[in-house]
Amino acid sequence: MTTMLNINGKDMPVQAAPDTPLLWVLRDELGLTGSKYGCGIAQCGACTVLADGQPIRSCSTPILALASAKITTIESLGGEHPLQVAWVKNDVPQCGYCQSGQLMSASALLAQTPKPTDEQIDAAMSGNICRCGTYQRIHAAIKEASGQAPVAAPPVAAKV
Repeated sequence: MTTMLNINGKDMPVQAAPDTPLLWVLRDELGLTGSKYGCGIAQCGACTVLADGQPIRSCSTPILALASAKITTIESLGGEHPLQVAWVKNDVPQCGYCQSGQLMSASALLAQTPKPTDEQIDAAMSGNICRCGTYQRIHAAIKEASGQAPVAAPPVAAKV
């Protein structure tokens, strides 16, 4: 069955059953591999993308539910996006696996709340798990990308 999806501003026909999770269509059919498979039960946030500006878990959202949505993936941010620049500057990524989901949740937050409070950042990011524990750096990067003074991130260990 062909379903038309709007992904990163482009209408794309996809050949998949209507109950196929978006993550598999993105990765396997369209080659958009930035969104990651983490837990498969919509709990970790590694697969987060935006649908009409709202974070969703692509591992558990069937494409049928997204036929009229504007879907945004990590590939749309580009390397010079203020969040990605702040991410690198604050040395956020460790293993990097959760980062695309973290960035997508953060971009949704900043689109809705350009100058978020600490509490708003905590609430918006609470559904994204980082096994490396870089939460303070994530927080600092979001503050910096929003043009606010970042909180002090812990010192970075020397790289060997």
